[in-house]
Amino acid sequence: MDFLDFSSYDSSTWSTFLKDNWFVLLIALLVLFLIIRIVKTVVKWAIVAVIVLAIVLYSGYSLDDVKQLGTKVMDSGLDDLKELGEKMKDSAQQQAYDAMLNEAKEAQYTVNEDGTYTVSSPSIELRGTAGSDEAELSVKGSPFITVKVSELIRTFVNQAKQNG
Repeated sequence: MDFLDFSSYDSSTWSTFLKDNWFVLLIALLVLFLIIRIVKTVVKWAIVAVIVLAIVLYSGYSLDDVKQLGTKVMDSGLDDLKELGEKMKDSAQQQAYDAMLNEAKEAQYTVNEDGTYTVSSPSIELRGTAGSDEAELSVKGSPFITVKVSELIRTFVNQAKQNG
């Protein structure tokens, strides 16, 4: 987190900037709070980043300073974002597997006209092709994700066939 190292910043420049532009900063701060409260998506953070970047550029920092700061933030941020995405995917798969174990006795197996199958339970929908090592999984109506057909999934499908 080197980008949080403020030791090389000129405090007199910032002090003068804050005194001269307090009204612009107040408006920008109010806009940021409104965006954070109203907008609920990733777009929110893009807008916030643009506003912060505009304030930094307006303050007199050179474009090279901003690029260096942006590079440091992006390098650390992308790694964190990838790690968070993997954790979310793993968590969703674990929830789906837990639901499969709990709902296997209620699952229904259906063969579709195109040769694929669908296994449905109260909170799980699994679509796949017989013999394939991948299937599409949806939990509680969420978008389908592609998963590897594990022993647990095979057991879930076999139990649904027996229920049918």
